[in-house]
Amino acid sequence: MDRNTFTGLFLIMIVLAGSFYFFGPSETEIKKEKERIAADSLKKVAAATKTTAPATPAAATPAVDSATLSGPFGGSIAGTAQTTVLENEKLKLTLTNKGGKILSVEVKDQKTYEGKPVILFDGNQNKFGLKMNIAGKEVNTNDLYFTATKAGSLVSMRANYLGDKYIEYTYDLKPKSNNVAFNINLNGLNQVIQTDSIALNWETTLLEQEKSGKKEKEHAAPFYKYVNETPDHLSIAKDETEDLKKGKIEWFSFKQQFFSAVLIPKVAFESGKLGVTILTQPGEIKRYSADMKMHFGQLAVQNYAMDFYFGTNKFDVLKAQGHEIEKQVDMGYWPLKYINRFIVLPVFKFLEGFGWNYGLIILILTILLKVAMSPLTYKSYISMAKMRILKPEMDEIKAKVGDDNPTLLQQEYLKLYKQVGVNPLGGCLPMLLQLPFVMAFFFFFPNLFELRGESFLWMKDLSTYDDFIKFGFTIPFIGDHLSLMCVLMTISTLIYTYFNNQISGATGQMKYIGYIMPVVFLGVLNSYPSGLNYYYFLANMLTFAQQFLIKSMVDDGKIHRTLQENKTKPVETKKKSKFQTRLDDYMRQQQQTQIQSKKNK
Repeated sequence: MDRNTFTGLFLIMIVLAGSFYFFGPSETEIKKEKERIAADSLKKVAAATKTTAPATPAAATPAVDSATLSGPFGGSIAGTAQTTVLENEKLKLTLTNKGGKILSVEVKDQKTYEGKPVILFDGNQNKFGLKMNIAGKEVNTNDLYFTATKAGSLVSMRANYLGDKYIEYTYDLKPKSNNVAFNINLNGLNQVIQTDSIALNWETTLLEQEKSGKKEKEHAAPFYKYVNETPDHLSIAKDETEDLKKGKIEWFSFKQQFFSAVLIPKVAFESGKLGVTILTQPGEIKRYSADMKMHFGQLAVQNYAMDFYFGTNKFDVLKAQGHEIEKQVDMGYWPLKYINRFIVLPVFKFLEGFGWNYGLIILILTILLKVAMSPLTYKSYISMAKMRILKPEMDEIKAKVGDDNPTLLQQEYLKLYKQVGVNPLGGCLPMLLQLPFVMAFFFFFPNLFELRGESFLWMKDLSTYDDFIKFGFTIPFIGDHLSLMCVLMTISTLIYTYFNNQISGATGQMKYIGYIMPVVFLGVLNSYPSGLNYYYFLANMLTFAQQFLIKSMVDDGKIHRTLQENKTKPVETKKKSKFQTRLDDYMRQQQQTQIQSKKNK
């Protein structure tokens, strides 16, 4: 069954179910001839909804009895689906009178990875409407036929109840805007709605836009924000439904990797429920559902004003929307998100202002980071050089003490460190201080909209992987392709590990453990954006350059003489570092432990 056939059959089932619900006849009251006429008409309705152009098909309305037509929503129970188009420079909205809803949304200035228009959602997969209790029955406006009126950038959709009682939706799309002003007007329904609340229901299937549907699913989830709280989201890895009852809801969104559909009410929703289902159909990412509760009073005219945002997940664009919507862009955990938001992103936006290619911007960004971190890199190199120079003396101590007394061996090492004034962790600490910046980019590049569709060298899109080899089958741990930039990054990391071992003088197991992580990174990062792997590759190459420069400036012989001179200095003249103070405390504790152990014997 192809997609068009499935769409038609699915729409037929929806309309049939709605018709039986509102008509409410028993099976014995339905005549065979009416069923045949209704079925023929509904097939024409299904065909009409597939077109995005405004149309007014001359399909016959399903026959209904006169009592139903003269009853509540009698003129809206059955009809012919028609579409109306609203568009500006940013968006193209196709609205349908079936439910009075937005049928599809196209983000006009963007293309999918395959070069097709970006359609956020489309067709009968999208449901939108109010759920209300009227005369003891639940009415869903998604099943009603509205009357559409267009005036410039404004479209009105109205469904009459009886007399002067009606439901009206208005959509207003201003020029050069990604926002759609949406209003719900309920006129005179306070006399028939029997509850103090109504529900707004929105269900939609988000369509695949990027190269990797798997990666796109890993960045897609429904988000929401309670008033005076930080935005949160449902699971990205599994199906989930959550009742939102902890407070009023300021907004919610159906987020994909690089695009979002957000609904922001002027008055916060009372409570709600969000759901997400991971889909396996080709071309589909996830299905989202939302049911938001709104207060219904006893005024004759009830108005609910809201704003839709349909567009990109560009950080500054979302931030301009207010309400902390930009926080749905994953910048990492604390403190990584602060590094990305307040350091990396501002520098990136500054460099972007020069109009350079994004590959060049990443290069300059990496150079700036390495320059800023150069004091730590220098300190780390010197510390590792000291440990390497001390290696012969440490080997002599090990030969004298032996391997069978590790406690004594450690004590002798600590004595040596104290004598020469060396901190054995001095090489690690500067590297640990740089680690948050390395990890911050792991979140920064996969969520950076600016890289989407941008090419550099052989990389056609810096926001996804560059598969220079496609296997045609899946290899465990690697996947179905091999990314050239990821391979280059892995090779550079292996070379970096080799030279780092030469500097530090690592031996034994420690010498080989460093080679394991680059191989792990190959499997982990093979499907990550080429822009991220490009950054890690540049960082490795610049580290080589830094170490080469530092090595040319550092005299190992001078370091050795300084260490030996430190041995001859009286202990009281040596300025103790915090590490040396802790070292003395540790040695005293060890000595007391040994004395106590001998007494117990």
